[in-house]
Amino acid sequence: MKAIMVMFDSLNRRFLPPYGCDWVHAPNFARLARRAVTFDNSYVCSMPCMPARRELHTARPNFLHRSWGPLEPFDDSMPEMLKKAGVYTHMVTDHYHYWEDGGATYHNRYSTSEFVRGQEGDLWRGQVADPVIPSNAVGRQSRLDPYVRQDLINREAMPRECDRPQPQTFASGLDFIRRNASEDNWFLQIETFDPHEPFFSDRRYKDLYDYDHDAWFFDWPAYRPVSETPDQVRHCRMEYAALVSQCDAYLGDVLDAMDRYDLWKDTMLIVWTDHGFMLGEHDCWAKIWMPFYQEVAHTPFFVWDPRSPACGVHREALVQPALDIGPTLLEYFGLQPTADMLGKSLSPVIASDSAVREAALFGLHGAQVNVTDGRYVYMRGPATSENGPLYNYTLMPTAMRGFLGGLTDADMVRPFSFTKGMPVNRIPARSWVPQEGAIRQTVLWDVVIDPAQSAPLQDSAVERRMEALMVELMRACDAPPEQFERLGLT
Repeated sequence: MKAIMVMFDSLNRRFLPPYGCDWVHAPNFARLARRAVTFDNSYVCSMPCMPARRELHTARPNFLHRSWGPLEPFDDSMPEMLKKAGVYTHMVTDHYHYWEDGGATYHNRYSTSEFVRGQEGDLWRGQVADPVIPSNAVGRQSRLDPYVRQDLINREAMPRECDRPQPQTFASGLDFIRRNASEDNWFLQIETFDPHEPFFSDRRYKDLYDYDHDAWFFDWPAYRPVSETPDQVRHCRMEYAALVSQCDAYLGDVLDAMDRYDLWKDTMLIVWTDHGFMLGEHDCWAKIWMPFYQEVAHTPFFVWDPRSPACGVHREALVQPALDIGPTLLEYFGLQPTADMLGKSLSPVIASDSAVREAALFGLHGAQVNVTDGRYVYMRGPATSENGPLYNYTLMPTAMRGFLGGLTDADMVRPFSFTKGMPVNRIPARSWVPQEGAIRQTVLWDVVIDPAQSAPLQDSAVERRMEALMVELMRACDAPPEQFERLGLT
C-alpha cells in the first residue's frame, strides 16, 4: 500500500468548485472531487500553521497546552511510527516554518525530507541593500517591515514560474512518485506554503481573471481590519484566486501521475489544508486576531481510499483532518494509533458516512475556545479582561523565530496524561489576540441557517449543551485546570 498527502496552507473552501464556487478557475479540484470523497463538515483544530502540523503527527489538540512550537520529546509522531514499522516516509515542502526555531523537530521524523527555499519572509537570499518598494504598493507591502523586505529580495531571485517554491516542491514530489511508483509501502507528503500570503503567482494565472494586475502591488494584506478601498479589496481577492488556480494546476500534475502510474488501485490520496484566510469578510483580513469564523475554521478536505468504492460523493460526518489524518494513515498501513491519540480513523466516514465524533474543539492558545457539532458553533471568550491564567507547557521552549518569553518565571510541574511520565515546564504565556473586540466575546452561531454568521443565535438551551460538549472535550484532552478558570467553566 502507498499514500500521498498533498497539503496546502490557507486554502479557502469557498474558492473551490466542489464547494459551490463558480468563478474560480480550479478544474483539477473538480476533477479530484469526481474521484475522491469530499468532506462537507471538515474543521480545523489548533491554529495556525505549526500547531496544526503538530496535530498531524500527534493526533491530539495542541492549543490548550501551548502555543506555536516544535514536536515535544513525549509526542507520538505518525510519520515516525510508519517509518519504524517499515513504511518509507518522505516529505518535500517549501513551508519555511519547518526550519525555524518553532518547527525544527518535525522533518527528522520522516525517513527523508527535502526543503525548497524562498516563500514569504524565508531568511534565504542575503542582501545588504534594502529593496525598493513599488510606488503602487498597498497595505502591508507599503512599508518595509522585515518580512516584506525579505520577500522582495526573495522574489528577485525567482523571475520565472519554474524558479519559485511551489513548482519546485511539486516537481520534487513528482520525481519521488516517478522513481518509486512500482515500489510498495511508502508515504509521500507534498506540502506547499501556497496559497498562504503573499499571493505571488505567475501572470498566466492572473490572466484567468478580469482585473488590472498592475493597478496596485497588493498581494499581502495585513492582519487587521479592512481599511482599503473596495477596488483594492477586490484586487487582493483576485490575486488570491490566481494563486489558487496555480495550486490547482500543480494538483493536476499529481492527478496525472496517479493516472500515468495506475496508482488509484493501491494508493491513498489525501488533499487538505490547515485553515482558511479572511479576504474582507466581516471586514477582516487574514486570521488569528479575529474569531475563527467559518471562512477560517470550515475547511476543504478530500480523500481517495483505494479500499473503498466510494468516489465522487460527499460526506456530512464531522471530521478534523489535523487530528484524523494520522489515525487514518496508521490504520491504512495496518498500525494502531497510540493511547494518547484522540483523532479518529476516517474509514467509517469514507465507506458509509458513519459518525466518528459528536463535536469538535478548535482554537488558538490564549484565545476563544470553540466547539461545533456541525450545526452550531459556540465561541467561548475569557471570563475576565486579564484573559488568565495562561501558560505554555513544554520541554521545548521555542516560538516561531526564537525562544519563549517568561523563562525566568518557569517552574516544573507534574506530567500530563500524554507526556509519558515526563514533568514539563510551566511558562507564563502571552496571548496573541487583541485586548478587546469580538475575539474576547462568548457567542453562539447556527451555521446551517446563518452560514455567513451575520446574527448570533440566542438560545440558552443550545448554549448549555454546547458548553457541556466543550467541557467534555477539554477534559478528554487533559486540559490544564487554569484553562477552565480562564474561560469561566466548571
